[in-house]
Amino acid sequence: MKKISVTGKTIEDAVQSGLAQLNTTEERVKVHIIEEPTKGFLGIIGSKEAKVELEYISDVIDEAFEFLKDIVDKMKLDVSVEIGQKKDNEKFLNLTGPEVGILIGRRGQTLDSLQYLVNIAANRYANSYQRVLLDAENFREKRKKTLEQLAGRIAARVIRYKREVSLEPMPPQDRKIIHTYLQDHSKLDTKSEGNEPNRYVVITLK
Repeated sequence: MKKISVTGKTIEDAVQSGLAQLNTTEERVKVHIIEEPTKGFLGIIGSKEAKVELEYISDVIDEAFEFLKDIVDKMKLDVSVEIGQKKDNEKFLNLTGPEVGILIGRRGQTLDSLQYLVNIAANRYANSYQRVLLDAENFREKRKKTLEQLAGRIAARVIRYKREVSLEPMPPQDRKIIHTYLQDHSKLDTKSEGNEPNRYVVITLK
């Protein structure tokens, strides 16, 4: 939450001054009047300016959108930023365009880093933390299916040869997909070993 106190000859002057400092619009702030303006003797001596407090109302998804769009614009990429909505009404940001692969990176690593930065920026002035998901032309779902297929193949190999298998290092969200996919398997267990950023999943017999 961000608050500033400003003064002006009138309440409206003070509010406009505060909006300029916050670089926002009146719809995105709460205005608290601290002091009404007074004219004083002969309209000059002892006069007081109006004093108001502006409380910035942060909309996390809008903050995320503006931050991400600014990054894309500065990189001069042919990529569009859109606010999407899932079936459960959860909002997320989606990247589309001919150069979107640059922002996905190898196995989604750049996309994950962007999501981390977007969440920091978007929650700067929020009353409570709200996680913003970032996707790029349905990359997350495609990646999930790829990892689940991998987990299925490795699981079959572990059962067949009765020997545990260690997968290559993966980021936390990818490891979670593997763990979740195999968590109810009757014959297998999974665990993570190693240290970040080289932590990996091990699939083993129960």
